Amino acid sequence: MQIGAKIKALRIKKGLTQEELGERTDLTKGYISQLERDLNSPSIETLFTILEVLGTTPKDFFDDSLSERKIVYNEEDQTSYFDEDKKYQIQWLIPTSNEKEMEPVLITLQNGGEYKQFEPSLSETFIYVLKGKIRVVLGEEQYIASEGNAVYYEASEKHQIINANNGKTMLLLVATESYL
Repeated sequence: MQIGAKIKALRIKKGLTQEELGERTDLTKGYISQLERDLNSPSIETLFTILEVLGTTPKDFFDDSLSERKIVYNEEDQTSYFDEDKKYQIQWLIPTSNEKEMEPVLITLQNGGEYKQFEPSLSETFIYVLKGKIRVVLGEEQYIASEGNAVYYEASEKHQIINANNGKTMLLLVATESYL
């Protein structure tokens, strides 16, 4: 186990510089730098102090099963739902996406299909049209996006996506809140 690399990763995730971590733990920037490069080994007391500042416990820090994070997801990891009334299918591409900051989904709109209308939120939405054409309704405004077009908007108004194609339309949608 590379303690230094794990400390560095936690420090960066916490948004701290080596100097800031040193100040919060009464250690020098140089000592933190040496720790992160595994040129030094901290005492148990020093390590526990660093971990406390970095917001983790010794148990979590040394639990190697946490480092076995899943990066690549396949079709077996995905789930989908089809709404017959509104003629759309949504496919959640990442099983834990509702726990993350971004939620990527694949949406297929049948001819005449429309994705549900959403209330205003603090969310941001990115759409890439893979096939067909959509009409994006934002408040009182409407926008058309065709295959190969990208759409980006802040969801501060009521919004909806409607199939504007004679046939099937597919799009990749990534939202920053779990409101899908």
